[in-house]
Amino acid sequence: MRRAPDPCSDPTQHVHDAAGYVRSVEQACAARGLRLTPLRAQVLGLVAAAGKPIKAYDLLDRLKRDSASAAPPSVYRALDFLLAQGFIHRLESINAFIGCHHPQVRHSVPFLICDGCQDAIELEDVSIPDLLDAQARALGFVPRAQTLEVHGLCAACAAAAR
Repeated sequence: MRRAPDPCSDPTQHVHDAAGYVRSVEQACAARGLRLTPLRAQVLGLVAAAGKPIKAYDLLDRLKRDSASAAPPSVYRALDFLLAQGFIHRLESINAFIGCHHPQVRHSVPFLICDGCQDAIELEDVSIPDLLDAQARALGFVPRAQTLEVHGLCAACAAAAR
């Protein structure tokens, strides 16, 4: 099985700070000919600033601080755009969104979600989704999407629980 390149092998593709993340998405939009509207950029900035998974209604509450006219449909449309482009990830099991460390590269990776502090860690190893995809295809199954989430306790929460 041919392994996809690890996005982290190129440090220009790996973004952890909120401002750098937003700049990286702006660059990706420009390169792809996409329009990052002011609302999309604002939602993106809020997701980035949260630093951990954030729910859509928490985003809406934060948007209403700046604009009383913010409404759920517009937030969801912005989130849909950001998801479709691979700029953010949706954590299905907790119904929340988190910025992608590699907004320039489309990929599917597993997440470790802490049930204690609600943090999420994006595993930067594409071998797991690649393996699942290969096994599914070997069985004649044509995968369309993967959601890989592991719940437990992060190192800090596990240590605090001891």
